[in-house]
Amino acid sequence: MNSSTFALLQAAMQARPLTVVEGPEHFTAWLVATILKIVILFTIYLVGVALLTLAERKIAGWIQDRLGPNRVGPGGIGQPLADGLKNIMKEETYPGAAYTPLFILAPALSFIPALMTMAVIPFGAPWFSRWGVIDMSIAPLPIGFLYILSISSLGVYGIVLAGWSSNNKYALLGGLRSSAQMISYEIAMGMATIPVLLMSGNVSLSAIVAQQTSGQWPLAWNVFGCTIAFFIFFVSAFAETNRLPFDLPEAESELIAGYHSEYSAMKFSMFFIAEYANMVTASALMATLFFGGWDIPFTLWDNNAHSLVASLATAFFFFVKILIFVFIFMWVRWTLPRFRYDQLMNLGWRVLLPLSIANLLLTALVLLWIDK
Repeated sequence: MNSSTFALLQAAMQARPLTVVEGPEHFTAWLVATILKIVILFTIYLVGVALLTLAERKIAGWIQDRLGPNRVGPGGIGQPLADGLKNIMKEETYPGAAYTPLFILAPALSFIPALMTMAVIPFGAPWFSRWGVIDMSIAPLPIGFLYILSISSLGVYGIVLAGWSSNNKYALLGGLRSSAQMISYEIAMGMATIPVLLMSGNVSLSAIVAQQTSGQWPLAWNVFGCTIAFFIFFVSAFAETNRLPFDLPEAESELIAGYHSEYSAMKFSMFFIAEYANMVTASALMATLFFGGWDIPFTLWDNNAHSLVASLATAFFFFVKILIFVFIFMWVRWTLPRFRYDQLMNLGWRVLLPLSIANLLLTALVLLWIDK
């Protein structure tokens, strides 16, 4: 972030007071609530990621006018379990020239940042319980957005280390492609989110959601005030998750399988699990930053005092928004062809980055004019 952007962000934060939400009054209530949120959220997250592999194959079959998996269980529901057992029971192979410690560590480095990012996203309205306010996020950090930017950027290390530690030229080329691609689009993605921070005057994700629930739907949602920013973030999310039409790091026709050419069994599956996990996390971020987070459209009762039923209802609608974006990810994969590598880099550096800078300046000028 350059000095002028930082100055604009600092001025916006000083102009609007921070929103502080007090947590539970009792330590025991906070501890029990945190443990329950960790168990429930990550159970849903991991099981959902496994089921998304089935959903993608079903959607691919629907788009291509075929059935998809339908042999294991009713409607193929047992296919993810069968695939998991197959990968667990396969033999783990290690290339003779590979650097084993990093070769083993790379799949985990691709997967863990997506899990860590989900910990700060508010997935429901706060519950005003008898023990105090229980926030519907595992770790409601006051700098949650900055935490997301820092942690999500670590995922590229897993891919780069996988390519380098394999000691394979195809894997190395895939890793280098991925690092260039992700770094290029991270800049545009980060610049596209600054208008959202200027609109809310805060870097707390709970405050960003609260700002979108304070006005009249749908104009209060940031997607209507920051449409260009959403478009840039949406396109960059495809590149960050290595999904078509931005799957150049894999590019089977050119690089065999890219950075996971030498991987087998469960380590091979970890890269695909990480891809779907990153897709869910990117969808949750888009819903939080641009589509009101847990806000339920056409209603106002969810913005007032929150009972447990209201918190669960808002959490349900938040997950519905995530599934809509995940479906779009899958729909685009089976619709569009892959870009050439020069087209991909030109789009990031010559189109999205200048557009995000121009949009940032325009948003800052409009907010400055409104404040006057």
